[in-house]
Amino acid sequence: MTTPDGPVVTRRWGRFGFIFAAAWTVFLFQPFLDGWADRGHVRGWVGMIATLAFAVTYLAMFRWSHTRRAHNEFRPPLNQALPVMVALFALAAVMTLAVGASGLSAAVFLAVSAIILLPAWLGGITALAIAVLVEVISTAMGWGSGTGLSLGVCAAAFAMFGVTKLINRNIELVREREESERLAVQEERTRMARDLHDILGHSLTVITVKAELAGRLLDIDLDRARTEVADLERLSRDALADVRQAVQGIRGLSLPMEIARAGEALRAAGIEAELPGSTESVPTGLRELFAWTVREGVTNVVRHSGATHCAVTVGERDVTVVDNGSGCGEFAHGNGLVGLRERAAAAGARVVITHPQPGGFSLHVLKEEVP
Repeated sequence: MTTPDGPVVTRRWGRFGFIFAAAWTVFLFQPFLDGWADRGHVRGWVGMIATLAFAVTYLAMFRWSHTRRAHNEFRPPLNQALPVMVALFALAAVMTLAVGASGLSAAVFLAVSAIILLPAWLGGITALAIAVLVEVISTAMGWGSGTGLSLGVCAAAFAMFGVTKLINRNIELVREREESERLAVQEERTRMARDLHDILGHSLTVITVKAELAGRLLDIDLDRARTEVADLERLSRDALADVRQAVQGIRGLSLPMEIARAGEALRAAGIEAELPGSTESVPTGLRELFAWTVREGVTNVVRHSGATHCAVTVGERDVTVVDNGSGCGEFAHGNGLVGLRERAAAAGARVVITHPQPGGFSLHVLKEEVP
């Protein structure tokens, strides 16, 4: 989950990680105290100032790194990380020159910074080089064995490497979840758009046809005109209910109801309808798909075909809507057919479009045989 401050994992890491990082600066007290003890000389003041500057730079680096992770960026670009590393190395060198052996305690922080800022391979090499450098400097300056501090450098680098990998992995998981949520939202929007297109396309087509019929009947047959107007009100209410159900995601079509609506729509458009008398042979898993096919096919016959006859046949594994019109060219490339193909594919069926001679349009949805 993402918040205004970034993913939860990095926000929590930023809350406690910065305190954790600040607590470790206690190991910089010794070089500061050594500088304080030598405050009568310039090098003592240089040592104290360099130690404070090193601590502040380290904590600023840590905070900067967290801020980038809060915005789903694993590590800063190399051209931004290198100047920070150079500054830390320079301050550590000044500390060591000013206060002596205690200044080498900055080596642990340098190794941790290298792991945080640099690519994994480069950070590992840098941490190893720092450990070797601590041993070399300690021996060359006669400060005794630096093996313990070198091991501490390696241990700190290894621990920070593990923490960094864990944080990065959590960020990847957050990204994947956000992408899944985004795709789910997009899919739901597509479903709603498709269903609303199908519902309103059918309903508004029938309403338009009935409204035209009612207008023509006003001067001819007032009683029948009133009946058509009453049908208009009922169809509008049905369409509104269908839209509400589609938005709620609970709509399921009834095949017998769609066939009945198809007959009503065809008759209102003055098209002779040939409809099946029974749908009992259709398996339950195909009934909704076949209902969508009848709705889409008949809607486009009424809207585009200019046909005088339309036949709907329903079998156990297929459904066909055939007319004798001009071919429904617009429907062949429309959104309705795209949505129908998606539904058919989800049910393991396929959509077949043909053009019977000498004219007409055939929409056939067939459930594939399972080998």
